[in-house]
Amino acid sequence: MNAPYDGDRGQGAGGNPSGHGTPQQPPHDPYAPQDAYAQDPYLQDAYTPDPYAAQDLSAQDPVSEALYDRSAHPPPAPGSYEPQNPLYQQPPASPYAPDPRVWAQTPPPEPDGPSRHLPYGDDARTTQFTGVDDLVTRAGEQRPEPDAFAHLFRDQQAAGVPAPAPEPDPVAPAPAPKKPAGRASGLLKSSAVMAAGTLVSRLTGFVRSLVITAALGAALLGDTFTVAYTLPTMIYILTVGGGLNSVFVPQLVRAMKNDEDGGEAFANRLLTLVMVALGAIVAVAVFAAPLLVQLMSDTIASDPAANNVAVTFARYCLPTIFFMGIHVVMGQILNARGKFGAMMWTPVLNNIVMITTFGLFIWVYGTSAESQMGVQTIPPEGVRLLGIGTLLGLVVQALAMIPYLRETGFRFRPRFDWKGHGLGKTVKLAKWTVLFVLANQAGVLVVTQLATAAGEASGKQGAGFIAYTNAQLIWGMPQAIITVSVMAALLPRLSRAAHDGDPGAVRDDISQGLRNSAVAIVPVSFAFLALGVPMSTLLFASSGHQAAQGMGFILMAFGLGLIPYSVQYVVLRGFYAYEDTRTPFYNTVIVAAVNAGASALCYALLPAQWAVVGMGASYGLAYAVGVGVAWRRLKKRLGGDLDGSHVTRTYARLSMASVPAALAGGAVAYGLTSLLGSGAGGSLVALVIGGIVLLGVFFVAAKKMRIAELNALVGMVRGRLGR
Repeated sequence: MNAPYDGDRGQGAGGNPSGHGTPQQPPHDPYAPQDAYAQDPYLQDAYTPDPYAAQDLSAQDPVSEALYDRSAHPPPAPGSYEPQNPLYQQPPASPYAPDPRVWAQTPPPEPDGPSRHLPYGDDARTTQFTGVDDLVTRAGEQRPEPDAFAHLFRDQQAAGVPAPAPEPDPVAPAPAPKKPAGRASGLLKSSAVMAAGTLVSRLTGFVRSLVITAALGAALLGDTFTVAYTLPTMIYILTVGGGLNSVFVPQLVRAMKNDEDGGEAFANRLLTLVMVALGAIVAVAVFAAPLLVQLMSDTIASDPAANNVAVTFARYCLPTIFFMGIHVVMGQILNARGKFGAMMWTPVLNNIVMITTFGLFIWVYGTSAESQMGVQTIPPEGVRLLGIGTLLGLVVQALAMIPYLRETGFRFRPRFDWKGHGLGKTVKLAKWTVLFVLANQAGVLVVTQLATAAGEASGKQGAGFIAYTNAQLIWGMPQAIITVSVMAALLPRLSRAAHDGDPGAVRDDISQGLRNSAVAIVPVSFAFLALGVPMSTLLFASSGHQAAQGMGFILMAFGLGLIPYSVQYVVLRGFYAYEDTRTPFYNTVIVAAVNAGASALCYALLPAQWAVVGMGASYGLAYAVGVGVAWRRLKKRLGGDLDGSHVTRTYARLSMASVPAALAGGAVAYGLTSLLGSGAGGSLVALVIGGIVLLGVFFVAAKKMRIAELNALVGMVRGRLGR
């Protein structure tokens, strides 16, 4: 029933006519023994069970047999079948070389703009694909751990996309690989230049403050110069600076992109307008210098000797308003033309000139601790030397921009045709920014009045306004280097997310910026609290032990306020991403009001020696209140979600790791200063060893708590050092 089908028994392929085919024997091997098949039991009758060996292959299937027309398609003769290649044998090699035009054709270019073939609207020119070859060849490679800061580099790459390369000639040899270039690499290089310039400028500015304090001391004479030196900056920001940076510059960039002349006419009009306006402001300010000094500090104005020195200093310093504005406009013209370094590096020249000036003053008259110079004893020649040096520094800073402008092809030609070219509309747009600056400077004005009065009332070094500004300068450096750098890299992505109406992406970017900056900001703030005194006694040793110690106490009071100050800066970037300048203005009003009110309470309730210390703590308290208000408003704007639990957990863990570190580091530093003394040498040893203990305890505690952001930062540093 299940017997195999025999087909046409008379048409056997190699069988007998009867159909009963005899099994075919294996081919004879002349080198094998004659009786091999007989001797080997496994080869005997091996082919006997095959019933199809002698049958026609086309007759194996009854269905095919029924449809097979043998008259039209006769089967081939037996033994004429074409031999088949053995299995797994390589095909014969072609006598011709492979044609690259066939196996390596250039793919067609992707369409401009987001491709509909890619998910999420990705740009086809920047999307990278991984092929099978990459997966196989890189399977054994060790990949670094994910980097929490890697998105910063991706944002900088996405900011500039290089133009697609022309289609290569298939016949020509492949060109040698070149180093990556284009707008992305240029942006990275420019960012590195700007970051280096900012860091060097901050460091030289810090050295400048050290030299000023060493020359004039931290008493009334130092406060007098600090008030006169701060006055031009305050007037510049109140009148022109705020609107110039936030409103005029975007208009300038837009004109350079859209106008036929590359915005040169608009730039000339803007530069001419700024020069005329600043010239008029300088003339009025120099004439009204006594009133401005009294507005800044009634304590200095009521002292005839101090008022005389302050007015003289102010009249030398006030013309710097003109050169501040010129420097900013020239720098933004260069930035719009792709030259970023000059804006960041030229302030270093100003700092060098001032360091040299005050160094000459110390060389002639000695340090404040040696000369005991005051407002009654400072010679007019010394006042003239310091005034001219201060003015010369800003002049050099501004004039150093001219060669860079000429290199870009820009030529300044005064233009007074201001009407009808959009400048009036630009002035209206600066309204909220000017109010923002006004509110901020109002708080600074109150603190200046109270700090100078407290310093004079205490009768001690290091308890006045110059001590306050020096401590604030040290305290603000981590913010300027860390938080500002992190947010500068995040701002492009943050702005794109806000423009696209994606509150979830804005929330994630704000959370990322807060947590990444907190890894350094939180332990540094506790380090100021624990090591503020040895840090100040080391840096300001030339001004006397009492003054340096007083600045150390103020720095300790500032310490923990660095955390809300940094958070406030990041949160306000969320409003700026939505082009909302009104909310930051109201928030600044709240901060300035709390700062002024708390400082007034400290002045009224605390002893004069500790009043400025309380003002340092009030500064952090004001920003803590401002963070609460800004956080609630931004959370509401983003739909009620700002990743608060994640951010709070990170800050809480970092603070918990910093508390034992600060206690251990502070105890070690205190013990060493008690043993070695609080001079420069003892302070150096205490600061170094106490800082090592603080960092070590913090690192161990943070690792035990498994703070992901710290682990990512450590991995990034290891990767950079190992590269």
